[in-house]
Amino acid sequence: MLLVMVGCGDDASTAIDGSVDGSGGDAVASCMPGAGWTSAPPLANGPTQETATVGVGGTLYVLGGFDENLAVLATVQVFDPATCAWSAGPALPRAVHHANATTIGTTIWVTGAMETLNFNSVGHVWSWDAAGAATTWTEHAAMPAGTQRGASVAGAIGTTIYVAGGLRGGAVADVTALDTLTGTWTTALPALAAIRDHACGGVIGGKLYVIGGRAGNINARTGAVDEYTPGGAWVTKAPMLTARGGTACGVIGDRIILVGGEGNPATTSGVYSEVEAYTPATNTWETLTPMVSPRHGMGAAVIEGRLYVPGGADKQAFSAVATHDVFTP
Repeated sequence: MLLVMVGCGDDASTAIDGSVDGSGGDAVASCMPGAGWTSAPPLANGPTQETATVGVGGTLYVLGGFDENLAVLATVQVFDPATCAWSAGPALPRAVHHANATTIGTTIWVTGAMETLNFNSVGHVWSWDAAGAATTWTEHAAMPAGTQRGASVAGAIGTTIYVAGGLRGGAVADVTALDTLTGTWTTALPALAAIRDHACGGVIGGKLYVIGGRAGNINARTGAVDEYTPGGAWVTKAPMLTARGGTACGVIGDRIILVGGEGNPATTSGVYSEVEAYTPATNTWETLTPMVSPRHGMGAAVIEGRLYVPGGADKQAFSAVATHDVFTP
């Protein structure tokens, strides 16, 4: 890989309340920061939004998205907290945005996405073992015709990837599953209670959680939280404290941490700064420290108990930034 070094010098950030880093102290750009929000080296390729982001083996991978000129990208941007450096990973087979990405072991899987500024839904299925020797992605049989979509929640339980909701011309309630060992798709799974795209989610205790999102447009925000156990039905759980879509989230311990989003009528940017955590074991929500740099349209990944949030947009719709922040609860 081509290594792109990014320095880790001082980079103070002003918090919502006017203090520095929300705690009154200096926010120093760091790859392995302390508690709260701190800034890390920005995306190597510059402003990027509507990405998919995953963590594998202590490394962050940012897949595809739009750049600041609304060009769709095939790039894979790689960040190593141990060296505080960005590098270029193997490019995706096609330029996509709103990809549905998850991991099984050290392998990254893409199961559906969107192409072009027309938001064409596609059923591409690709995989790449981030710990292996391969320098290209493996292409698999596409999602069954009529189930292709992007902007979904994707989560792996064992060796099966579940894809819930998403966009295909409009928001859908579809739930489908890929057995990665056989390449077989299951399409006759219980649907979500309502159409939903741009949601967030995660897997805890062998259950998939789908959180928030929207019913086809920015203003149709939902705070619904739904839990799925393979072989069972969807169960409605306690709703979000702040209904929204376009968020990013990650699992830290027994909680799903959810940040940002768009469709906020209370701000001129239309973007949310709220950070909230859901604990499935108690079916409860709590409010955490708000984002210093509120955004939507980004992915997030957890590495060593920290939520890395690269890129996104600081205004509703298109306004890509290269900002890279890290949250340590």
